Amino acid sequence: MESVGYNEFIKKYPAYAETSAIDEIRKKDFKRLDKNKHIYLDYTGGNLYAEAQVEQHHQLLKNNLFGNPHSFNPTSMYSTNLVEEARAYVLKYFNAGDGYYCVFTQNASGALKIVGESYPFDSNSHFLLTFDNHNSVNGIRQFAKARGAAYTYNPLLQDTLRLDEAMLEKNLDLHSNAENKLFAFPAQSNVSGVKHPLSWIKKAQEKGWDVLLDAAAYVPSNKLDLSVHKPEFASVSFYKIFGYPTGLGCLLIKKEAFSKLRKPWFAGGTIKMVSVKGDGFYFENGHPKFEDGTINYLDIPAIKIGLEYIESIGIGTIGKRIESLTGYALDEMQKLKHDNGNLLVQIYGPKDTASRGGTISMNFYDKHGKVFGFMDVEQEAAKHNISIRTGCFCNPGIDETTHSLTEEELKRYFYNRSDGDFYEMIEFLDKLRGAVRISIGYISSYADIAAFISFAQQFINKESKSA
Repeated sequence: MESVGYNEFIKKYPAYAETSAIDEIRKKDFKRLDKNKHIYLDYTGGNLYAEAQVEQHHQLLKNNLFGNPHSFNPTSMYSTNLVEEARAYVLKYFNAGDGYYCVFTQNASGALKIVGESYPFDSNSHFLLTFDNHNSVNGIRQFAKARGAAYTYNPLLQDTLRLDEAMLEKNLDLHSNAENKLFAFPAQSNVSGVKHPLSWIKKAQEKGWDVLLDAAAYVPSNKLDLSVHKPEFASVSFYKIFGYPTGLGCLLIKKEAFSKLRKPWFAGGTIKMVSVKGDGFYFENGHPKFEDGTINYLDIPAIKIGLEYIESIGIGTIGKRIESLTGYALDEMQKLKHDNGNLLVQIYGPKDTASRGGTISMNFYDKHGKVFGFMDVEQEAAKHNISIRTGCFCNPGIDETTHSLTEEELKRYFYNRSDGDFYEMIEFLDKLRGAVRISIGYISSYADIAAFISFAQQFINKESKSA
């Protein structure tokens, strides 16, 4: 018999009942969750894998012989065929048609690094990125700076953590004379869950910009249709979608933009020929040009297995489930109050499900308005067998926005300092940094969210020990 709370939840979020097939999937392929009585709420950090995925891949490895693909012997060709089958499936999954190359990388960061080191940055180019970007995108600015290119950050609106679109319009109109312009933004924030409008891809392109889309946090619960939205470059991490295997991602490169990338070095597998005495070489064409050395030919076939598994559930069904549970979590957390009426939780970014995913960033406050240290919250959650994530989540722009850190005080910290860390900066600034993050995945359940809300309630009327 379902609880009163569940019945109220279903009344408000009836779409959740349409995802009941996932409950059966959880019992079959994720039974370790309930067997271990574990509440897993870190799906943005890493998705969980299904037993069926691992078993299917295990049988493939167990019953076949694989060789390094860079040859024409039978084992090499078998590996090559499976790798190319997986590559074709990725392009089909993202509806890329014949317009994109799929370059396999070790993760999304590896995909982004290819763009950073190969994009033709120089003194006549510009790099535009948003405050809401993962550090693997932020790091591209170092490639730009090293080659004399300038870069600009577009701010966020502090209350919603959405793009300041008026400012973005202005930034995209600037640098009209620059020869090469790159605009990078995430399809979905890895911290706030905000879905940034993909319509900005076409708008930027119409103003002469190439677009780099970080799709890592978006594709686990949304369909990225490259026949509709056509960035020059898109980065993906596969374990974020289906959990297994880790250590694989891809860079999707629009064929029209491929020749713009200038690879600064060569490696095994990336060249058709090279000479020691002749001091010359010729790159491979297409995706091999950027797949350095021996690719992960044993794990790449598991990508197709994972995508097929997700398709068997349906990305629409996954989206409904995550949206319903996210709405419930947001509703319930905003009800949590101390006896004096002060809110227990401050949520950063959208407080409803409109144009947002299942990632929720927050901090806990005591009845006097004093913050509970995020590490204290995480350690307490661990005692209850709940996996959450805390810190800045490799996204300093959002953290600096939510905590109102100024450019002047941040530059003062870095001035004449050759080293430092997160906690030293907190002490130097004497300002709050960091947050608590939960993220909901397709295998999450109503019971998981109810358990987290019950956990959060234990902080009501308690006093923070934070300085």
